[in-house]
Amino acid sequence: MTTTATAPHPSETRHPFDDAPIVHRYTRADAIRDGVLADVTETAREAGFSIPVAITAAVQDQCVRWTEDDARRKPRVHQDEAGRLWDVLWMAACRSREIARSGRHASTALFQVIVVPRPGHGRLRLRTLKLVVGPGDAGEPVATIMLPDED
Repeated sequence: MTTTATAPHPSETRHPFDDAPIVHRYTRADAIRDGVLADVTETAREAGFSIPVAITAAVQDQCVRWTEDDARRKPRVHQDEAGRLWDVLWMAACRSREIARSGRHASTALFQVIVVPRPGHGRLRLRTLKLVVGPGDAGEPVATIMLPDED
């Protein structure tokens, strides 16, 4: 009687790290809880996103944040955080739709938004931001808006 060896079925193949202990894990949920990311999904859905969206703390600080003190120091400028967030999300959604219509499959796209800087930071600026679509904590698609040099 002769026996022949066969390769295991792919579902039976074990990865060499399957039983290895996790040394460190930092999830998207951790980043949101720590303030590294801000969850803006609710407003993003209104802007046309169908997946969860977060912005980095740097985008929050440089493009969205507008305090009462900022409003007092720039009384002729009519800004608020909700409107500034909407501008960022709307431009990101427009860029996302543009890519979808083109038939390309891109996970990263640059887009621009005009930002009124906070007092003491100059005049209107055209800011380039980056939209990244990738897997969330459970592998689901999520979007993150960040500065071009962030990852």
